[in-house]
Amino acid sequence: MTDSKDLLLGFDFGLRQIGVAVGEVSLATARGLCILKAKQGQPDWQQVEKLLKEWQPGCVVVGLPLNMDGSESESAVAARKFAGRLHGRFSVKVELQDERLSSREARDSVRSLAEQGERRVAHDAVDAEAAAHILQSYLNR
Repeated sequence: MTDSKDLLLGFDFGLRQIGVAVGEVSLATARGLCILKAKQGQPDWQQVEKLLKEWQPGCVVVGLPLNMDGSESESAVAARKFAGRLHGRFSVKVELQDERLSSREARDSVRSLAEQGERRVAHDAVDAEAAAHILQSYLNR
């Protein structure tokens, strides 16, 4: 059984959907988990609560979409609010992780899987894969 302090959940925040990934600190690995639909950045908080209860992460990592020059975009402000809501609603430790280029890397990974003959890869898989890239970069730092 994995110690819950060893588990992390990662979120790739978006206004219409939020990618979710799970990672293990001891193995330094992350993988896409699911997509949460959102309305103007607001997920179904009951689904978030279900994920937190199921995985019991020691920490939650939210991607921070900075501009290439390191400045904050409007999306970064929204991601910070989402992170604050996660902490406020569920009293979970939340950390922010620079996510520059994570969506591009995720699209490349999903495209590579499709080219290797994987069954049809859903477009939504990109958001879960982006969350996995965010979490992996957090684990690698």
